Parts: sequence; C-alpha cells; structure tokens
Amino acid sequence: MTGNSFGRFFRLSTFGESHGEAIGGIVDGCPAGVEWNEKFIQKELDRRKPGTGFSSSPRQEPDHFEVLSGIYEGKTTGQPIAFLIRNIDQRPQDYEQAEQMIRPGHADFAWKQRYGIFDPRGGGRASARETAARVAAGATAKLFLKKYGVHINAYVLAIGPIQMTEKNWHPVEDIEADPLRCPHKETSSKMQDYLQQLNDEGDTAGGIIRCFVRNCPAGIGNPVFDKLQAALAYAMMSIPAAKGFEYGEGFSAASMKGSQHNDTPEFKNGSIHFVTHHAGGILGGISTGDDIVFNVAFKPVSSIDKPQLTVTYEGKPAIYQPGGRHDITVVPRAVPVVEAMAALVIADQLIEWFALGNYLPENHSD
Repeated sequence: MTGNSFGRFFRLSTFGESHGEAIGGIVDGCPAGVEWNEKFIQKELDRRKPGTGFSSSPRQEPDHFEVLSGIYEGKTTGQPIAFLIRNIDQRPQDYEQAEQMIRPGHADFAWKQRYGIFDPRGGGRASARETAARVAAGATAKLFLKKYGVHINAYVLAIGPIQMTEKNWHPVEDIEADPLRCPHKETSSKMQDYLQQLNDEGDTAGGIIRCFVRNCPAGIGNPVFDKLQAALAYAMMSIPAAKGFEYGEGFSAASMKGSQHNDTPEFKNGSIHFVTHHAGGILGGISTGDDIVFNVAFKPVSSIDKPQLTVTYEGKPAIYQPGGRHDITVVPRAVPVVEAMAALVIADQLIEWFALGNYLPENHSD
C-alpha cells in the first residue's frame, strides 16, 4: 500500500490502524536547531483526541506522544523524528458485522476491491484515528514555522445548515474557549442545539472549517502544476471525511464581476498589501504576503445510530446497525487536523523557498 507519505522537503510518513497496537510516524527534513516543545505537541494532540466534548466519540484515548529519535538537548538534530502514539481503548469486537456486510458510507467496499482484504476494526487504516499522527507532525511543523513568525489557526465556520455570517480571523483563545471551536457564541449555541437534536435522532452532521495562515512571506509556491493552492487542496482533501476545498472567495467568485473580485493593492508600513482579500493571499499559485485563507468542507459521520439497508459481500440483503463509538460530527476535532496539514504544506514550501536562495530572518513579522 502506497500513499502513506506526504511532502517533499518536510516529509511525513505514518503507520498504524484504528484498533491496532499503535499509530505513529516519521518526520524527515525538519531542520536542525528547532526548539523542541513536547508539551506544545501534546497540547495539540489533546485538541484532537476523542472523548473531549459532547459531539465527539466517547472512546478514551490519552494520545500520549512518545519520541523515539531526532531530538537532543531540547532541539531537533536534523535527523528523522520518529514518534509513537499507542492505542489504549481498542474495542475491535464492536465491528464484527463489518466483516460480513458493506457499511453504507464507509471505505470498506472500495478498499476490498483494491486490496482484496480490509481491516474492519474501526475502519483500520481508513479510520480518522490516523490523523493523530498528522497532528503530531503538524505541531512539529508549527514549531519550525514559529521561528519565522508564521502562525496558523482555524475555526468551525458551519455545522450542518448553521453557519457564521462573518468570516474574519479570530484569536485562538476565542476559538478554543468554545466547545465546538466556533468563535461566535450565538452561532455556536445554535450549532449545539442542532447537534443535540441529531443525537436524539441517531443522526450526524458535517460542516465547514475556515483556516488562516498569517505572516506567510510573499513568494512561496510555484506556477502551473505546483501552485500553492493546489498543494493546500491536496493536503486538505487527504483528510478523512473532507469533501471540498476553496480558497479566497472560492466558488462565490464564479458569480462575481471582475471589478468586484480584483483586490486593490496599497503601500503600507514599507510593503505592498491588498485592501480587499478576495484572492485569499495567493495569486498565480504564489503567496502574496497577506493572510492565506481557505475553507474545508466535511461530510456527516457515516456511522449513524439507525438501521440501514445494505447487502452482504455475498450479495444477500441485510440490515446494518453500527456498533462502536462515534462522533455526532467530526468538524470540531478536525480543526487541529486542518491546521496540521496547513503547517506541513507551508513548512515544506518554505524549506523549498530557502533552497532557492531566499532569506527570512527569524521571528519575522509585519
């Protein structure tokens, strides 16, 4: 099975299944000398772990982060950083039905067509459990980006039909203070009521995450096939349950006039910025130096507490009633995953930018 590695210069390879012994990864290409902060990485993992809110799975995983290599005296050595996150709360017996019948909305059928075998225990490698390794690696990328003043934060813009009307940047403190990571209290309250209703009905919801990359230098990215937005889209669409990606005005740009969509440049504080932000901080596949802004859409959780029509692998009609422990929505827990994948992309692109002879002072800021 290929497809377990991401990035060219700042590269992550991951391993492990949902109900196996452990998941983990290797980060290769992280420069030497980055200040290591294991408490920060554990905090990022805690943001993603299950059992942390009424909308999340009750599965109890501490997601304790173990570093095996690549760190010495509190700094990265430039060598591969290997890490392990052990699975503690496995219940593979909850998925015995999945060995006999096709679970609607899940990857089982497609994976079995490709490989001839599928690990039904919580979805195995197809489970969102693997995103814990992404978050650990993304936190490492965030530590590297912090040296240059690049910051990434995301929040829940929408859950189901409930959506914030304003789409501005919000401080991480405001986002993390909310149980759904929605920085608008009134909207969050409506989202919580909606999720409670779905929970009572045995159903689930999708939603949208909005992400900001702040203080990214102008000039990273490439033209044609390796555009920065293409790299971000590739990263985001690799996240389990992701269904859509847009940057800047996205699909709304299709209904705008050119006179409305074109951003007006201005010279301010010694550099050129844009008054409006319709392009989302990227022009021609290359960053402009303004905030990079994008949205990621997520589907509803496929495991619902309702009987569903299906067939067995022998083609006989069947009723599937899922067992196991599942989220009402993955969207709040996906916020740190979106941030992590964005950090991996920007770190990868920034190292390439440095390799081309560009220079950025540490603690760079506007």
